[in-house]
Formats: sequence, C-alpha cells, structure tokens
Amino acid sequence: MASSSDKVVETVIAGNYVEMESEGGKGKDMKSRVSSLLWHGGSVYDAWFSCASNQVAQVLLTLPYSFSQLGMASGIAFQLLYGLLGSWTAYLISILYVEYRTRKEREKVNFRNHVIQWFEVLDGLLGKHWRNVGLAFNCTFLLFGSVIQLIACASNIYYINDNLDKRTWTYIFGACCATTVFIPSFHNYRIWSFLGLLMTTYTAWYLTVASLLHGQVEGVKHSGPTKLVLYFTGATNILYTFGGHAVTVEIMHAMWKPQKFKSIYLVATIYVLTLTLPSAAAVYWAFGDMLLNHSNAFALLPRSPFRDMAVILMLIHQFITFGFACTPLYFVWEKAIGMHECKSLCKRALVRLPVVIPIWFLAIIFPFFGPINSTVGSLLVSFTVYIIPALAHIFTFKSSSARQNAVEQPPKFMGRWVGTYVINVFVVIWVLVVGFGFGGWASMVNFIHQIDTFGLFTKCYQCPPPQLPHQLNATATATAAAPSPHHHSLPPLHHRGGH
Repeated sequence: MASSSDKVVETVIAGNYVEMESEGGKGKDMKSRVSSLLWHGGSVYDAWFSCASNQVAQVLLTLPYSFSQLGMASGIAFQLLYGLLGSWTAYLISILYVEYRTRKEREKVNFRNHVIQWFEVLDGLLGKHWRNVGLAFNCTFLLFGSVIQLIACASNIYYINDNLDKRTWTYIFGACCATTVFIPSFHNYRIWSFLGLLMTTYTAWYLTVASLLHGQVEGVKHSGPTKLVLYFTGATNILYTFGGHAVTVEIMHAMWKPQKFKSIYLVATIYVLTLTLPSAAAVYWAFGDMLLNHSNAFALLPRSPFRDMAVILMLIHQFITFGFACTPLYFVWEKAIGMHECKSLCKRALVRLPVVIPIWFLAIIFPFFGPINSTVGSLLVSFTVYIIPALAHIFTFKSSSARQNAVEQPPKFMGRWVGTYVINVFVVIWVLVVGFGFGGWASMVNFIHQIDTFGLFTKCYQCPPPQLPHQLNATATATAAAPSPHHHSLPPLHHRGGH
C-alpha cells in the first residue's frame, strides 16, 4: 500500500517541478547557466543548506549566554534534546505537507504560481479553526524572528564601529534588510543559503578557537544554574535555536521533489550541533559567569581581524536570515491583498514594503538581544514549531481510514502509528509544561526586568557607559590596585531576571 502511494506522490508532486527545473537552468546560453547555478535552487542540497543556514543564525552568539544560565551539563543536554524534538516535528510537517499537496493535486489543483504555506496545509487537512491558529502563531513568530535579526545586526556592528549607537544602526540595517522584498521565493536562495552556512561555520569555529586560545579569565566562575528564572530562560533560548522550521513548508515547496525532504532537517540539525556545542562550551569555559551580563559572545572576545571578519560575516548572514523569516510574511500579505500570483517582480516588491515597517519599529522598541530570543521561544516557537505540528499529525490521522490511506506511512523503527502517537504526545506535554509553562514564566520575568532596567526605546542596550577623562584615570588606577581585572567587570545586573 505504502509503495504504490509513494509512486503516486512521486508522479503527482514531481510534475510541476520538472517544468520549473527546465526553466531554471537547462538553457544553453551563459546567462541561463549562471542563473541556474546561483539563483534557481530546488535540489535536496539546496533544501539542506536552507535548513542548516536558517537554523543557526545569530542564536550562535547567544548560546554561551544560555550556558551561563543553565550550566555546562544542562546546556549540552537541552541542545541534544531540542535538536531531536525539532527534527521530529519538521518530519511531521513534511508528512502533512505531502499529504495535503497530494490530495489537492489529485483534485487537479494547480500550484504553478502559488506557494503553499503551513496555514494552508492546516486548513486543507483540519479546517479553518486550525488554519487561523496556525496563521496567528506562525506570522507572529516570523514577525519577531525578523525583529531579532535587526536587533542582532545592530548589536554586532557596534563591536566594529561604536561611533553610532545601536538604535541608529537598527535604523540603517532596517533599510538594508528591506531590500529582501526583491527576492521572489525560497526557490531563489541558492547562493545565499550556501554562503550563509559558510559564514556561520566560520563564526562558530572562530568562537571556539578564540576562546580556547584566550584561556580562562582570572577568577573565572561557573556557578550556573543558580536560579530557576535563569535556568528556564536559557532552556527556552535553546528551544528557539532548534525551532527554525517555521519556514519548512516554504522550503519544501521550493524543491523539485518535496517528498525527499523527510530526513533533511535531521541531517541539518546534526551539522548545526557540530557548530553550536563546541562554540558555546568553549566560550562558557573561558568566561563563565561574565556571560550573564553579555548576551552577545562577541562582547567578551578581544578585538582582532578574525573577530572583525566574524562580525561582518554574521551581519551578512543576518540579512539572509531576515529574508528567510520575512519571505513567508510577504507571501501571506500578498495573498491577503490578491497580489500573490502577480508575475511582475517590481509590483510584488512594492506591495511587500509595508510588512517591513512594523518589524523595524518593534526592533527599536525592544532591543534586548538575548532575552527576546527566550521570550519568543517560550510563547511562540513552543506552539508554532512543536505543539501545533504534533497535534495536527494526531488529528489528521486519528481515523483508521486516514491512517490506511496515508501517503506516507510511519517508519517501522519508530513503532509505526502507535510509536508516532506516543512521541507526539510526549512532545506536546514536554513543550507545553517545560517550554511554554516554566519557560514562559521565566522569560517574561527576565524580559520585564530588561524593560525596568534599560527602558523601552533604549539607545544602546548593554553598551558600556561613556567615560570622561578623569573617570578613565580613576578606572586605570583602580584596575592596577585590584587583584583581578575581572572582579569589577560585572555590573549590578549580574542576576538578571532574578527578581
């Protein structure tokens, strides 16, 4: 039964994409060949680069901060756990996409100029109430995901050029990131996703090697975990790290053969773990509790050409990730105003611009790099990426006829339908209690503490205060007399979020 269904989906789904592939790059002239090489990506490798590149992004710089809240052992354990859970729910999303698309194309629905999105899958399989919930969570998550990229851009560039405050840099990068309106779809991210992964790979290994060469600071302490608020804030930042598949459906839709997506996210996650585990562990080993007040790992590493290169590469990557997070929002907006199937790239780019404005505004209001990741992770990612896909899979295949006629049968080594059901229930309960419950409480306490400490619209979040010449002399004298230069490096915010 499963093999014949697989043949059907192979025939049905591959149909439209063979046409697109031939358009994308089978021409004989040089322009077509270059366009195919750099622009038109629909292979398994393109999907893998997109998943891996989109998953790690700027969160690479906040994971050492999470380790300082969690401690080394819990930090590693949560990365492995959420990496597995994230891969599982990405697999569920891919199964539901293939199921939806196959049903629709058997009804002769043509998706030639239409990008399928997650809320449409929910609508087709489970009805309008599921669609509305999925749309609300997905759009809000992607909105704040885009906000986080702008905040990260301003936070990073400040470590190269501090002549401008972070808020001014946010204005500048908001304008730069608005140019993503000209990228039509995930089908056109081939060169960007490839370069993005090279950039994060360089940055991760720079953080690892630079921390090891720097060595442990004098009097380093690794006291985490010390408070429940800090512990669950760190855990939800890692939940956010492996929740990058809110764009899974759009990435699948850009593939020539989307049914081959099933294990791509798992392989991407394994690669991402080779970047995140060594870098977070090494930075935490070197700087310990100092990270509690420096959510961006770049802040503690000494200025060098290698660090400047890492900052520049992460800036470019954050532009790419902004596009990844914002493109699905562009699609939703286009569909809402009836412009999604317009073939004019300029017209579509023009109508997309209003989407960027609220993102820009929110990045200026809440510039809390690090804490905002945990808040988004607990309140939005927990449902968007983990709970809703698991519940949707349970309800889609709750009847025996739906299970018998499923396009994709669960693998035998996972225990078929019973095993899949048990795993889904575990995901829902764990993420609801630990991620949304405890994580939501801790993240909101921490986030409100940032507002109380720094205020909304703060010009330069976690920037060192400007010092006058006589203050610089006093600091130099005090430092010379002190037993350790790091004993005085932590401001009173050492237990951020603890009140």
